[in-house]
Amino acid sequence: MSAALDYASSLEELRHDWEKMAERSENVFGTWEWASTWWRHFGGGARPLWTRCRNGQGAAFAVLPLYLTRRGGLRLVRFVGHGPADELGPLCAAADRSTTAAAVWTVLEDARADVFLGETLRAKAEWPQHLRATIRATQASPSIRLDGSTWEDFLAGRSSNFRQQLRRHERALRQYGLRYRLCDDRDQLPRDLDILFALHAERWSGGESEFTRRHAFHRDFATLAFERGWLRLWFLELNGTAVAAWYGLRFGAIDSYYQAGRESAWRRYAVGLTLLAHSVREAIADGMREYRLGRGDEEYKHRFTDDRSEVQTAVLTRGVKGHVAVATAEAARRTWARRLVRRA
Repeated sequence: MSAALDYASSLEELRHDWEKMAERSENVFGTWEWASTWWRHFGGGARPLWTRCRNGQGAAFAVLPLYLTRRGGLRLVRFVGHGPADELGPLCAAADRSTTAAAVWTVLEDARADVFLGETLRAKAEWPQHLRATIRATQASPSIRLDGSTWEDFLAGRSSNFRQQLRRHERALRQYGLRYRLCDDRDQLPRDLDILFALHAERWSGGESEFTRRHAFHRDFATLAFERGWLRLWFLELNGTAVAAWYGLRFGAIDSYYQAGRESAWRRYAVGLTLLAHSVREAIADGMREYRLGRGDEEYKHRFTDDRSEVQTAVLTRGVKGHVAVATAEAARRTWARRLVRRA
């Protein structure tokens, strides 16, 4: 199947089809809301390549959330939303991936791109293979398959040490008036986001993280997510005060953990882990099919799942300029790695 491509001059022009394709892709980071918020905050100076793909009957089957920027004389194409997103890629149903990948190549040719950088592509979708691209990096992105299980089913699949710790910490916290609270009040949302960022900063010992540096973006998107019913902002409260926060997103039948924070004074009670476990318990109770733990290979994630899913960064080059630029960057990266090893 060949595709007819429509290049849009505005995000609004593609909104209806974009929303449908994001649902087919089951990716909250591919939504129109995520892209429009990202573009407003980070898209300045770039050229949009937002593209609708149509089949022979004129029906839309994919949206390509791409943009073109110039860097060091190179024409570089990337996905809208990179950086804070846990997963990106073309938006389409699984059955349309090959045809959609061919459409990506057409966009790159039309844009005279030197390099295409595809970041955080879910490995299970096999986008690098469909695009005939080179995988340059991989990163863990584990998930928990829920599929009709109960909380007791989930616990039975984990270690006895993990089960005992969860139960012991939750029992110990009850003497302090343990309460789980979900943000469900629009008027309370700004204050709850303040609490989230404050607890997150304390978790980082007062230092700045990527999450806090992009706080304006995250506040804007969280507001949209609340209005769409996607926001899952949980707090663990003791004696009426929030001592841990969990920020996640619900899209379709998938819950995605995104960020968290906690008071260091309650660390020995594992309030962060206890709240994370509660969010999993609530996802199960609400019939979610999958719980995504986000990018990163932190040890605590392996306590919740044995899954070894990954996201990948893939690169395509067009022409001599693109090939030379990527080869030079790869050589510089290898040299830096060797120097780091020698210093160690």
